[in-house]
Amino acid sequence: MKNLHPALLSIISGLLLALAWPPLPTTFLIFGAFIPLFFLLEKEPGRLRFLAYVYLSMVTWNAITTWWMWNSTGPGAVAAILVNSLLMCLPWVALYNVRKRLGSNYGYWAFIACWMTFEYIHLNWELSWPWLTLGNVFAAQPEWVHWYQFTGTSGGSFWVLFINVVLFRQILAVGTHRKLLIRSFVWFMAAAIGIPLAISFMVRAFNMRLDTALNGSAAENIVIVQPNIDPYQKFETGTQQAQLAKLIHLSEQGIDSNTTLVVWPETAINLPNGIEEDSIRKNYFINPVWAFLKSHPHIKLFSGIEGYRMYKAIDKTVYSRQIPNTDIWYDAFNTAALLDSTGILTRYHKSKLVPGVESLPSFLRFLGPWFEQFGGTTGGYARQDERTVLKDPANGYAIAPAVCYESIYGEFMTGFIRNGANIIGIITNDGWWGNTAGHKQHLAYAKLRAIESRRWVVRSANTGISAVIDPYGRIVESQPWDKTGIIKQAIPARSQLTFYVRYGDLLSKLMILLAALLVAYSSYIFISNKYKTT
Repeated sequence: MKNLHPALLSIISGLLLALAWPPLPTTFLIFGAFIPLFFLLEKEPGRLRFLAYVYLSMVTWNAITTWWMWNSTGPGAVAAILVNSLLMCLPWVALYNVRKRLGSNYGYWAFIACWMTFEYIHLNWELSWPWLTLGNVFAAQPEWVHWYQFTGTSGGSFWVLFINVVLFRQILAVGTHRKLLIRSFVWFMAAAIGIPLAISFMVRAFNMRLDTALNGSAAENIVIVQPNIDPYQKFETGTQQAQLAKLIHLSEQGIDSNTTLVVWPETAINLPNGIEEDSIRKNYFINPVWAFLKSHPHIKLFSGIEGYRMYKAIDKTVYSRQIPNTDIWYDAFNTAALLDSTGILTRYHKSKLVPGVESLPSFLRFLGPWFEQFGGTTGGYARQDERTVLKDPANGYAIAPAVCYESIYGEFMTGFIRNGANIIGIITNDGWWGNTAGHKQHLAYAKLRAIESRRWVVRSANTGISAVIDPYGRIVESQPWDKTGIIKQAIPARSQLTFYVRYGDLLSKLMILLAALLVAYSSYIFISNKYKTT
């Protein structure tokens, strides 16, 4: 492999990363995906040349895995792929520099630590796009990672990086001795993959025995509605009454005397200009919803709402926008709400906004006019910082609401669980991307949230795939893509907290500390040597 052209090594690495990704079943390819780039580094290229080939590899991976964004926004897709690939080069800069200054052993540990530091930052800053967090790759094989209830996806990222590094170093150590190479490879992979798999199966077996002892069966059931409404026609004037009629009709088909909760997808309740949330009960167009809930007083509705709230200038928030030529300001919300016939009982406003589509990072506000030309936004939705749990004392459910793509944020979702959520409710609309890998990846990531929190997941997706996922990451029931239908399932509420929920992503924080120490030490050596030469 060391004799291959650098461009070919780069492309091979990008292809291995892409082919390992959900929904493909070839997850095992991830354990060698970085090795071609490590061989490229052994050729001792210059820094810029090395990073150029790394960038080619990252673009290959990002483009093949997330090309489906093009179906929603062409310029946005290109920008996301190019920028995300560039950010992924930062850990490789650390590898190159630390390896050159301190040697390979320090260099590769710096790479592992800096990659995980990058992933953690990418989960939490304003330009967040953690779709390709390495630990997400096991969403296609959730039975491999039941220990995510201790580590979250950062444990999977460490597993991938560690095996790539150690396997590569083993290959270099063995050299051209083919028999020794094969023997070393077999034993190493048996240990490095077999041990985590064995731990996963033991954790799963322990959880199953615990669940059997607790005997947590549920008498009540939840009805999940998948209306299959074209997202590009959803907000057209005059279509809302038909949409509500369809949602109510489907709900009526599924509910029975044991149904206590009905779930509708993201922005299921909407009007072309949004809905004033504080006066929603008086809104004439929403009357069918109140009539439906009044006829079923034992049922609560968990639904998405396209909402807003009005303010005078003195009361406006940092997210507020002014109505032209007035003294009135407003916040727009992508809301998840729990409703009965009296109106909104409790609500949560989406916090994790899609960069460029729903919000623009503060450090990129100068690009606002350009973004708006291509369908982006400089303001978008207002967000909230609190993890509001949607609780219904009557039926016992306390919902951790995940709106749109919020369910890809593992540590973020644990905040709802610590606040008392006993089930996870995902309401989303993946129809913008069409029938591509996008909605399948999004569904797969929800399995990891179930494992991390040991909670049941109910998922209502406008055009699919809606599903019920158990705490083992198994899809119990689902409705396929581009179909109208319902799911009815008894869902037990759970109160136990996993280690990951209690303490968060400790592994990433440890790696951040290690990255800081290694980079600081290598910088000190670099500056010291430079000072000596002068």
